[in-house]
Amino acid sequence: MTAALIPGKHAGTIVLADISGYTAFLEDVKQAHADDAFADGQIPYAYGLMSNLLGGIVEQIDPPFTLVKFEGDAVFAVGEDSVGPAGSALVGCITDCYNGFTARLDEAGLTWTCTCNACKVKNTLDLKFVVHHGNYIVQSIGTYVEVLGPDITDAHRLLKNTAASRVGSPAYALFTEAAEQTLDLSLAGGIRFAEPIEGAASIGTVAIPLGT
Repeated sequence: MTAALIPGKHAGTIVLADISGYTAFLEDVKQAHADDAFADGQIPYAYGLMSNLLGGIVEQIDPPFTLVKFEGDAVFAVGEDSVGPAGSALVGCITDCYNGFTARLDEAGLTWTCTCNACKVKNTLDLKFVVHHGNYIVQSIGTYVEVLGPDITDAHRLLKNTAASRVGSPAYALFTEAAEQTLDLSLAGGIRFAEPIEGAASIGTVAIPLGT
């Protein structure tokens, strides 16, 4: 069982798993199936696919991390230092999550019956990760829990980055140097670069391609 999100200040790992192409895919499906989507209460298969993919990501990362929330096409999770994985276990968790994602996408291809150009775009969906380490605040707001702080903001800003062009793959894991050093990660072969982020100084990062 993963640790609960307990109000207060914490130090730990911040993980974002983001499905590339998600928004464009659903918008294309919406346009292509404008006449039959939701007909007779039916939910378009594309929506079910996305729910399945996001659910699969959560199954892989919670545990060992704790899900904070879904953010559209992304899964946001944290792992306090006392319970979160480190070293090869963390890298293995990311790799297993990516492999599970591609397996679910392949399984969907076996049963997908629509061959319109919009639905074919599902084959371009991919998964990327941002892994950071720092401090964060857990706050209870009514019946909801929010996880906030400058390091959380930096991790989200890093979702817009240059890693894909640097590693030559839309599927990658981008680790900050803070995560690498604090969590004793072995990232041999990774591509190192300073990633500029909006409103702050550049952050040292290491990117590794996935699925290659």
